[in-house]
Amino acid sequence: MFAIKISPVARVVGGASALTTLGTIPVFLLGAQAVFIRSELDFDELRFGIAVSAFFASAAAAALLCGGLLDRLGRRRSTIVAGALATLGGFGTAWATHSWGSLLALMVILGTANAACQVTSNLTLARAVPANRRGLGFGVKQAAIPVAILIAGLAVPVVGAVVGWRWTFTLTGLAGLGVVAIGLRLPADVSSPSDQPGARDRPPMSALLAVMAAVMVASAAANSLGSFVGLWGFEVGLTPSEAGLLMATGSALNITVRVFSGHRADLREGRNLPVVAFQMLVGAAALALLSVPSPWTVVPATLLAFGLGWSWPGLLLFAVVRVGRDSPGSASGFVQAGAFVGGAAGPALFGLAVSGVGFALAWQMAAVLFLAAALLVLFARRLFIADLVARPPRIPLRYGGGRGRPARTTLPQAEPDDEP
Repeated sequence: MFAIKISPVARVVGGASALTTLGTIPVFLLGAQAVFIRSELDFDELRFGIAVSAFFASAAAAALLCGGLLDRLGRRRSTIVAGALATLGGFGTAWATHSWGSLLALMVILGTANAACQVTSNLTLARAVPANRRGLGFGVKQAAIPVAILIAGLAVPVVGAVVGWRWTFTLTGLAGLGVVAIGLRLPADVSSPSDQPGARDRPPMSALLAVMAAVMVASAAANSLGSFVGLWGFEVGLTPSEAGLLMATGSALNITVRVFSGHRADLREGRNLPVVAFQMLVGAAALALLSVPSPWTVVPATLLAFGLGWSWPGLLLFAVVRVGRDSPGSASGFVQAGAFVGGAAGPALFGLAVSGVGFALAWQMAAVLFLAAALLVLFARRLFIADLVARPPRIPLRYGGGRGRPARTTLPQAEPDDEP
């Protein structure tokens, strides 16, 4: 028999991608099985929307507040915590949900589990993947989110419609147990000087806040695209099947470009945030084109918006973690928090805009959000560079672009007992 040998890097990246999928999938299971769940628990659309928002709100709060904690816990203990939360939320939703109130509480737990899974996977890639493969790793990791949507959709006819919606959440609980078991087998984290109180080399807060704002508005626009483009396609003359095929093709392009962008990032020395800004600018142009009510514009605009306009999440995470110094979990937590807030608020606000001013103007408003996000990313880059110059990290960092030979390299910080 032939044995397939998987490299250690591939195992780490695959595990981080699986953890990302596990954290994200509960809210997509909730959406895909909304008819079954609402019928059994007897609640209306408003309460369903609140439950979804609770998932994202708790995820945003947890990512923002607990990123530093997961940095200190390290990869092993963070993996165990993430798996335990996913187990509790999955089994709880499956067997302890008998009213809307209990569903709401468990969505909060699952949202917290999502934050733990996302930040832990970022931490894993930052600390266990070689620097020359990290960009590809983050691209693959972020491609797991469209895959989670696909799995959730398939779970309805395969599991939910056959044995009931509760069993889909039982499977997520079992997957969480598997994560705990894997975490227990990981080697203990090796402490470093930065683990001492006050010794951690932290990234600049002003730059992280600018990035969080950029991700928030970009995610609002991007998630509105994913939520409403099918309905818009139907309104401009596509059949439901054609609209579904358009979304599926766009998702496939999205996955491909996310992975490719990560691979390209590994071939240059930094200069990733300008690429992110360019992708967002393409998204702005695509959404502006999408506002023209014709299949001849909607189809190419949708493919462009999915393929390039929404391909930035993995590259942005990689760029922020790269300059995250000793705190990749905390740095990536700001990115994840912005994504969760934008993902929760964007579609709701877009729906209000559609009901008030129509689809065309709503798409143009979303295009402005992408434009604002691109400008915020470039502003954040200036703050990061200024901080690198004023406060060089302990480990020299190459940045500014270039292949083989970087445009710039920081000088390491002097130790306290060094000669002046």
